Amino acid sequence: MILSGNQITLEQRAGRIVIDPFDETAVNPNSYNFTLSDRLVIYADDVLDASRENRTEELRIPADGLRLQANRLYLAATREVMGSEHFVPTFAARSSVARLGLFINLSAPLGDIGFIGRWTLQLYPTHDVIVYEGMQIGQMMWWRTIGDISLYDGKYQHATGPRSSMLYRSFQ
Repeated sequence: MILSGNQITLEQRAGRIVIDPFDETAVNPNSYNFTLSDRLVIYADDVLDASRENRTEELRIPADGLRLQANRLYLAATREVMGSEHFVPTFAARSSVARLGLFINLSAPLGDIGFIGRWTLQLYPTHDVIVYEGMQIGQMMWWRTIGDISLYDGKYQHATGPRSSMLYRSFQ
């Protein structure tokens, strides 16, 4: 079952959901609006190789915004550290962001129970769009689990910024 906004607030206050910083005005009926950090990562090569670490370049979002080019992948991060050892997180773009033609995840909206960190977003604009640090870009939802819980302890745990793919570690 999905948690209501009121329950998200109660669980955050009790320490069972981590949202830092927490803004009560960002609580929705069944989600929490999260914001965009000031750092983005782009891949430096035209062809990406799943079996090796790919080169990246870091970009900063200036105060007057950053124009994202259509049909290009940008890895971004949430400003908030979020997660839980008690609930499963999922996220999606805010409707207003989606209406600008901006995807914030391509195919990975499900988080692992036990992951706590800044979430990497896969920004993909369908046409040029300007984004700003601190804009409310997406919404996180939390779900109750059934059965025994095994906490996430993987390669992206405690992320502090956008993380490029570490799939290459599976080839080692």
